[in-house]
Amino acid sequence: MSLISRILKVKSRSHILITRQASGFPDRIIGMKKKRGNQARQRLGVVIGIFVGGFLLIGGRLVQYGLAEEQITASLGNPNVVASRPDIVDRNGQLLATDLNMVSLYADPRRIVDADEVVEKLAAILPNLDWRDTHRKLRVDSGFQWLRRQLTPKQQADILALGLPGLGFRPEKRRFYPGGRSAAHIVGHVNVDNLGLAGMERYLDQQGLADLRAIGMTSGISLEPVKLSIDIRVQNIAREVAAKAISAYEAEAAGAVVLDVETGEVLAMASVPDYDPNEPSRILADGSVDKEYEKGWFNRISNATFEMGSTFKSFTLAMGLDAEKITLNSVVDASRPIRMGGFTIKDFKGKNRPLTIREVFQYSSNIGTAAVADMVGIEGHQEFLTKLGLLSKTETEMPGVATPTQPRTWKKINSVTISFGHGVATTPLQTASAAAALINGGNLLPPTFLPRSPNEAAMLSKSVVKPSTSADMRTLFSWNGLKGSGRAAQVEGFNVGGKTGTADKVVNGRYASDLNFNAFVAAFPMDKPKYMVLSIIDAPTTGEHGGRTAASTAAPMVKEIIGRIAPLLGVQPHFGLRDAPYTIEGF
Repeated sequence: MSLISRILKVKSRSHILITRQASGFPDRIIGMKKKRGNQARQRLGVVIGIFVGGFLLIGGRLVQYGLAEEQITASLGNPNVVASRPDIVDRNGQLLATDLNMVSLYADPRRIVDADEVVEKLAAILPNLDWRDTHRKLRVDSGFQWLRRQLTPKQQADILALGLPGLGFRPEKRRFYPGGRSAAHIVGHVNVDNLGLAGMERYLDQQGLADLRAIGMTSGISLEPVKLSIDIRVQNIAREVAAKAISAYEAEAAGAVVLDVETGEVLAMASVPDYDPNEPSRILADGSVDKEYEKGWFNRISNATFEMGSTFKSFTLAMGLDAEKITLNSVVDASRPIRMGGFTIKDFKGKNRPLTIREVFQYSSNIGTAAVADMVGIEGHQEFLTKLGLLSKTETEMPGVATPTQPRTWKKINSVTISFGHGVATTPLQTASAAAALINGGNLLPPTFLPRSPNEAAMLSKSVVKPSTSADMRTLFSWNGLKGSGRAAQVEGFNVGGKTGTADKVVNGRYASDLNFNAFVAAFPMDKPKYMVLSIIDAPTTGEHGGRTAASTAAPMVKEIIGRIAPLLGVQPHFGLRDAPYTIEGF
């Protein structure tokens, strides 16, 4: 074979080989693409699986937390957190207390990631946060811990914005008192769980509201308002006058009570110092409780007893009149002091002469009053005061009423001193209630802080003195209002009558010669008495015209109260001639 033939044969074989190789190249390309596609799908499946697994895990945890939250709520054992209390209103429907919807902050310590971070961030939002206590709560092995009760809406929003896990909010009720201090001792207040602690709030719980709350029957429902007997307009005036008297007469405390003598309803009861029921306690900068502020919880009108001084002469003379031992024209010898059991009974600015019963009342004669008590006798005296409710605890709705004190054994000297207000201590509320019975026709009515109709009052009233005795006592009250120490309380046009009482203040079981407890009990209008007003002022150091007796302190308080409340209560004034110009005589 020639060289050319061999070259052509080799080329031919090379071409065939190249053609065969070229024809297998697309298959390999396609195989590689398939392999890569399978790998991509596998990778995508893995990614999708990871995402699906993550979402399932998150969803599962959310379900778990949701179920755990229900368990935590059930474990609290406190279904009353959102329980309602009824509104409290005055006799005219003015709001005195109501519920506000609030939220409170809690933590689930098991879900807290960083307790230090939580405490630090909460401290920037919540004032006076206790770092140590909060940190302790966040570290305990518990499913629920209160961190702060009753947040403001802004505080709640700021905490939500933090996005901290393990924190949550629960709806609650917060009691709100629109009048603040005005009727604090009557309405009372509640604790952080909306349970009544004092006043009529506590009374409501004692009447079954607490039991209804315990079984969940007050949750999420609207309760009918509870109406009180007080008139918030009269209450505001009584409190304002008492607060002003403390400042003007430099006294430790003051107060007043206004009663309807026909029904026994309390229209006002003020005791100052007092407190704001919206803030029953205050925390000082050092974290301690302000004890001085909490002294305002003490209600001197119903929760404390005092020797009421010469206001008791009203009861002694009524006793003599009712026993028919004396008449208004009777004369008793007050010309010289009485010496008895080592004691000397004398008069303050005595007249040193025989006095009529009108003059005994007008000049507030201790000697004359003691003589009347001696006529009745020890047993009769004790029986009469018992009948007036002055020796037993007053029955009324107000919780925490004080019990009067009296000698264990009555002797003659006890009867004598009690006749002019020393030796028996009563609450101002029961003193006013007993005095009302002397001028309303002789019917004793238990004081009430709830509305009472005339028919209901008639069913509850108890006759304690004769109608003729009551008529004589109205005469004596009017007489003293025109001619005696009651002139300091006289309001032109409203015919005020009453009796002052100046007693030495009892300090550590002994009488202080330089401190007084003063009171004035008054009724108006005396032609047909409708209201009884009693004022007290404790340890005044000054008074009108430089005096510090009841005529210079307690009586002017009554004058201002009556002058302001009489038009509000619809009492029509009657103007006419009045007796001699104003002077203070007696005590």
